[in-house]
Amino acid sequence: MNSYPPELLAQLAPVMFVAGLDVPHPPGVPATPQSPSAAKATDLFHTLITRLREALTNQRKVAIWQPEKSKSFHVILVDKEVRFPPRKLVAPDDPQYASSHSPLSPLTPSSPLHPDGLIAPIWIRKHTTLIPSVFVMFMRLYEHPPNNPKSPLEGPDMDREREREAEERKQDTDLSVEIANRKKSTNERNIKLTVVLLASRKMLDDPTLDARLTFIRRHSGLDSRAALFVLSPVSQAELGDLSQALYDPAVEYYTAHSKRVRRKRNRHSTTVSSYPNPSIGNIARPLRPEGWTVRYEYKMACFAEFRGEDEVALKHYQDAYDMLVIMFGSPAILPPRTKRWAEAKVLADTINIKITKLYLYNNEHALALSHHSTHMRKFGDFSRGWGIGEETFEFWSWVARQNRLFAELLEQGTRTNLVIPVHKPQALAPSIGTSQPSSTQRLAGIDSDPRALGLNPSHALQHPGFYYYAAARCTEMRRMKFQIALEAEESGHPISLSPGFTNEKKVTHDTIILELYTKAYELFKKYNPGDTTNNGQGRLTLWIAYRIAQTYCDSGQYEMAIRFFERIAKTYRREHWGSMLRPLLTTWYSCAKQLDDVELSIRLLFEMMGHDALDQNDTEGLQEDLIAVLQSTVPKSPTEPFVLGLTEAKPLFDTSAVFWSQSVKVGEAAAFQVSFTAPKVIPVSSIPFTSIAIHLEEGPPIVVRHSPDKPRNASAVRWLNAGEILSRDPTEIEANLQWNLGDVLIVSGRVVSKRPTELKVSRLAITVTLNAWTIEIPLEPCGSRQGKPTAGKWLSSLDPLRFADVTREKYWSTIVKNHSHRISVSIQHYAPAYLDEGYPIIIEVTNVDDKDLDVALDVLLQPSDLDGTTNKITIDHEQSSSLIKGVLCGVVKPGVAVVKTLHLLSQGAAGDRILDISVQTKVPEGLSPGDQETQESREDTMENLQTIVIPTVDAFQLTQDIAYQHNAEGWSALTDLESYEENHEDYRRGIEAIVVTDIRVVGPSSVYIEHVEFEEENAHVKLLGTSLISDDGSIFPGEFVPEDEFNVSSHFVIPFDERGERDSLWVPGHYTIQWRRIHENGKHGTPSLTRLPLPALEPLQENVVALLDVPTVATLHVPFDLDLSIRNYHPTLSANILCQLETDNVDSFVVSGLRSGRLPILLPEAEERIAWRLIPMECGHLRLPKIKIHSRRKIGPVQVPNSADGQDGPYEGETVKIVAVRRGWKPGSNVDPNSGMKGEDSGQMTVLVRP
Repeated sequence: MNSYPPELLAQLAPVMFVAGLDVPHPPGVPATPQSPSAAKATDLFHTLITRLREALTNQRKVAIWQPEKSKSFHVILVDKEVRFPPRKLVAPDDPQYASSHSPLSPLTPSSPLHPDGLIAPIWIRKHTTLIPSVFVMFMRLYEHPPNNPKSPLEGPDMDREREREAEERKQDTDLSVEIANRKKSTNERNIKLTVVLLASRKMLDDPTLDARLTFIRRHSGLDSRAALFVLSPVSQAELGDLSQALYDPAVEYYTAHSKRVRRKRNRHSTTVSSYPNPSIGNIARPLRPEGWTVRYEYKMACFAEFRGEDEVALKHYQDAYDMLVIMFGSPAILPPRTKRWAEAKVLADTINIKITKLYLYNNEHALALSHHSTHMRKFGDFSRGWGIGEETFEFWSWVARQNRLFAELLEQGTRTNLVIPVHKPQALAPSIGTSQPSSTQRLAGIDSDPRALGLNPSHALQHPGFYYYAAARCTEMRRMKFQIALEAEESGHPISLSPGFTNEKKVTHDTIILELYTKAYELFKKYNPGDTTNNGQGRLTLWIAYRIAQTYCDSGQYEMAIRFFERIAKTYRREHWGSMLRPLLTTWYSCAKQLDDVELSIRLLFEMMGHDALDQNDTEGLQEDLIAVLQSTVPKSPTEPFVLGLTEAKPLFDTSAVFWSQSVKVGEAAAFQVSFTAPKVIPVSSIPFTSIAIHLEEGPPIVVRHSPDKPRNASAVRWLNAGEILSRDPTEIEANLQWNLGDVLIVSGRVVSKRPTELKVSRLAITVTLNAWTIEIPLEPCGSRQGKPTAGKWLSSLDPLRFADVTREKYWSTIVKNHSHRISVSIQHYAPAYLDEGYPIIIEVTNVDDKDLDVALDVLLQPSDLDGTTNKITIDHEQSSSLIKGVLCGVVKPGVAVVKTLHLLSQGAAGDRILDISVQTKVPEGLSPGDQETQESREDTMENLQTIVIPTVDAFQLTQDIAYQHNAEGWSALTDLESYEENHEDYRRGIEAIVVTDIRVVGPSSVYIEHVEFEEENAHVKLLGTSLISDDGSIFPGEFVPEDEFNVSSHFVIPFDERGERDSLWVPGHYTIQWRRIHENGKHGTPSLTRLPLPALEPLQENVVALLDVPTVATLHVPFDLDLSIRNYHPTLSANILCQLETDNVDSFVVSGLRSGRLPILLPEAEERIAWRLIPMECGHLRLPKIKIHSRRKIGPVQVPNSADGQDGPYEGETVKIVAVRRGWKPGSNVDPNSGMKGEDSGQMTVLVRP
């Protein structure tokens, strides 16, 4: 059940908040002395609170199966100041409160269900953990310290009595205020508030208690019905009374909720939906009327479940489920494979479990099973329409989940009060007028009466183990369909493009199957004990054990699988279950092969050959597997034969005196001699029987070796004479040892060898030799597969056919040589590569040979024709810009692949990078001493050369924009001594530059940018600010898809050098981007670093500049100032400045200030300010008076000044540009910085005059 939200499955019960039961610290050594009575009271209340907490929290635990109908609560301990979630997003005093909605409503834009969601688990969590139906607050009733008189004759102390009454009244008032505040919050939610006052037993006898309680009740506003209790150390029964008293208010609370929801449902059902269907498919549509019906029915079902009304809850759950089925039946309402579709599917599955559970509460097993089966059938049909049919892993995943969910529900129910019905076959009573059929007729017509077959498991409720078994079988189908999809993807023809395919790759199917089969196995043992002869295991239990072993094999836990097979096979052999034993032996063999237990593999293969194949079309596999095992492995002891202990298995051949075999040698064969009868079903024509040895007590052994060159007779009984035996000791006979079905053969021939070694035995045996294997199969001299002994016969004559009895032992011999090695090289990469990225290239070398190979790699990075490129390759911590040689891959076993990852780092210009990859293989030199290998084979080396072209592209593309502006801040005075220091840089006299860089992701893959920062390169250019450092938060780290853009704005200032040695180019630095590539599977690549340089700053070099500061908006008839600052940037020349303000043609302003005149001599690096005051006389966009500034320079000899015009000789001059402080300029722009205008209208600025 972990695959579904627990809130949607749990049994709902009334929720009670309990406050005030915080466990006080146990009394220790007090800081101030306490009286014995006070310490005793503290101990009593500490014990009381502890018991109350235990008793209340143990009332009811959150569970899925809780059929009992007790009036109990789900108790949650909270703080006294706990706050409830808001009912709506706006405050109650807001005018929009009536039209607003709940935070979880689909009509609320911020809701997770907006705009078309049904029900979220958070809604149930709100009513089970955040909002109670009853609020119980435990509070301590104040008790004044007792006054013990010194003498019994003393009367009461009236002063102390008045003091006690005043203190009690004060404490009771504070208590009432606290209760009233809490009651205000509970009344807003119509939650029943109950206050329980904790008092000592002595306080219960106080005559003032009733008056104090009345005072507290009145002043706090508590009603008289189950609102105020007084408890001293209590028993469990008294707590039960408290729960009984509060249960009815809790039921009323949930009843009010149901009525409210029913009214909304009724209003909604009578209103025609006005939601238009949008024409664009990707626009979110509001919830349709069917969805609102599901919401209301589900809510009413939950509230009925809170009240304990299971019948009402069942009815509403059924209505909600039926409406969900209607919604799923229309793709226009619930489009498949969308978020809301998935949520609705989960909701339907959980409602199905709710309905099934409520049926089981009433012991309606047939209805529960019927609804569960109908749910699976309906949504199975829906799945086919959604393209998720039986051919997809998603379908079987869902079916397995439903079976498992049902099994877990039944398992939880059986732990309490659920009783699974027992289904026994009915006895067939003989019909009147019919005769009793004979035993022969009953056997021949076993299916004549359908009642004799028992019950269909899908029509009768089974124990949980059956459904666990069904879930496991469905999970196996899920795994099989996933493997098909995975193989299709690897072959380049994907058949599954769903988002769940990526998640499915992370699922460990074998673990799930093992868990399900194990649970089914335990439950079958519990419900089907079996008989004593099978160790208490029934037939199906053994079958499930076999499936567990099969799954262990599929999951790679081969040792566990073999343990199961060993136990199961004993029963199958003993009871002669050949049809069950054959598939068991097949799987057992695959486990042994995976564990590299070669001896067990061979023994199982020969045992399987002793059984007739169930499928006549699959009779060639055993001999092929045997050959593959022998070719790919070596024995533990090459000098000794491997003897098969097949005493309990059926023999492979009916032997009389001889047995045939085949040797394994490249292009050659060895002969043998044997007399035997071949199997009639299982072919053995490809098994390398190399020799049959008959060891006589006197004389040398007779060895029959296989020779494929010898002809075969057409007769079923053949006799092959090998001729003269060339070996020294044994007598060798060469023959063709290939067999047809049922052949009787007396063979002589040659043996096929594969490596230079000779193997011998000294007893009657069939010897199979292949690779380094010499397998001795002991046979009885008169053995038969049918268990009948036959006399060993030796063929002495073919015409006429005569046989002689043979009573000799076996002997075998063979030679094995090495095969030429073969490899497969696969290079995988996902082009194109990015610049500055450690681009991974996966090199996979597979040994497809039958012997070990020593593999090494060479990688050459060819020089690039592109200018300014820097490339590096890295593999196994070795890095180079051109060649990496001799990367060792080690010794690779047959059928094993070794993978190396090569990283290519490309920097500079984009383009193609070319790599040459050389794979070199040779036979390893470290062979065992028993092997004989020639020097030529040890020096055998092969090279596989492949060339790949890696296209490389830019990850980012940037565009940059620069704007320059003058610093409006005033210059320092010439008397400032700090400005005359040697390394002083006056930034106030510098030019400011604003660089806006737009960075765009141009590659085909998404990137994950971790960090962007500015790195300084020129210490003279000062960074004033950058958007990378912002108080509003950064967008980094973040994921950027192709064509995403972001920009960075940086503000620099270029200092003024008083020596006049200003650089022509100022490069402030560069941006550093730390990023990772996002691959197609969603994983992030290796960290990469890209540096993006900032452009060179080239501000305009001007000697004299005038800065005009003018407001943009003015008020009619209200004066404003016009400030002009004239700056001399020249380090050595003074400036003679003439200023002129033209107001003749301007009637819009009244101007006060200098009209025309010469300013004082402007010293180098000095500044002069002029101010005018203007009064606007009109409204609108008005042009300011035109200001002209000239800088004059004297030419020729000095002359006497002319008194008429005040000028003193010939001058040459230039017009000084007037730059607005509120504007900047860009390089190459034709916009006048004076006014921001183009063409003839430039040179004047405007101001907006408002009335």
